[in-house]
Amino acid sequence: MNFANLDLQGKRALVRVDFNVPLDDDQNVTDDTRIQRAIPTIEALFERGASVVLMSHLGRPKAPCAELSLVHVVPVLSELLCKPVKFAEACVGDVALNVTQSLNPGDIALLENLRFHEEETAGDEFFAGQLAENGDVYINDAFGTAHRAHASTAIIAKFFPEDKAFGLLMQSEVEALNQVLATPATPLLAIIGGAKVSSKLSILENLLSRVDKLIVGGGMAYTFVKAQGGRIGNSLVEDDMMDKAREILDKANAEGTEFLLPEDTLCADMFAPDAQTHVHPTHDIPNGWMGLDIGLVARERYVQAVMESRTILWNGPMGVFEMDVFAKGTKDVAAALATVTTKHDAFTLIGGGDSVAAINKIGLADKVSYVSTGGGAMLEVLEGKVLPGIAAIYA
Repeated sequence: MNFANLDLQGKRALVRVDFNVPLDDDQNVTDDTRIQRAIPTIEALFERGASVVLMSHLGRPKAPCAELSLVHVVPVLSELLCKPVKFAEACVGDVALNVTQSLNPGDIALLENLRFHEEETAGDEFFAGQLAENGDVYINDAFGTAHRAHASTAIIAKFFPEDKAFGLLMQSEVEALNQVLATPATPLLAIIGGAKVSSKLSILENLLSRVDKLIVGGGMAYTFVKAQGGRIGNSLVEDDMMDKAREILDKANAEGTEFLLPEDTLCADMFAPDAQTHVHPTHDIPNGWMGLDIGLVARERYVQAVMESRTILWNGPMGVFEMDVFAKGTKDVAAALATVTTKHDAFTLIGGGDSVAAINKIGLADKVSYVSTGGGAMLEVLEGKVLPGIAAIYA
């Protein structure tokens, strides 16, 4: 469903991008990754003879404000494209149309922040129709917002019944997820980390019947350990999730899915980089100690599981990787993913904010198969949900 089959010559391609980028106090873009990821789609549209109209949100404004205007993105976008970018000081109405209706093939314009209008997040159909007046074809290239049924991500597609498609970034995200969830090479391994079972419960339940092995790390592991009768000291735990944890363990057993918890844990006497540390068996952590990373035995076992797999999904770190002393588990998993990708031709998908941040910090993002741009969207796909922004293109 990309735009290869659309007639784009002389058309205005209205493209939903995700330019929700961080700004400093002077409204300078501090990380242009999301803008860079949109460039291939923009350039491909130019090559097909189109002009391009970009629309995006930035932040969560309660009303129009200069601090969150997309005008701050224009200099970065212009530099990346090596061409001037026109800016419309509104996203609908005459102000926007005066800009978008004057474009020639090869021209590009950026509309003002969609969320300056509450109708955007409300999924208002009239507002979506106003947005649609800015283009002749609709391209959704914003996977990071595909889980939102907003005016610009889902509702607008009905105004382009035959002239809608995914952008190259969105297409690559969909294909990467399909390679893990629909047509994986086996064995298929999922590595799920993070702090809480409650935030990953639906993911665990959905993946159990799909994967051959499931690794659990991070703070959420201790809820499972306690559910098995283990002693976890002062480690993070969700006591109200004990029954759910047991259900997941029972389901894994029934499905024949190997469920790996860390055998040993690097513990600390306080949550600080200069804490006293000691390695304890994960099922026997004394009071006064908290688990903040997986231990050496667990690291070696997890690395072995990665090396034996042909498809690997990684969502969530193994420990508090932000502190170097508790980052070894996350680093070893990341290094194994890079090795199995580059030397054994495995397919490795990294998704979810913390695991993406971790692999970028470790410097191995270019050594894995795919790093997803969508945090919340990625999580909802892993939960088995259909994303409104994707469904709207197929409708």
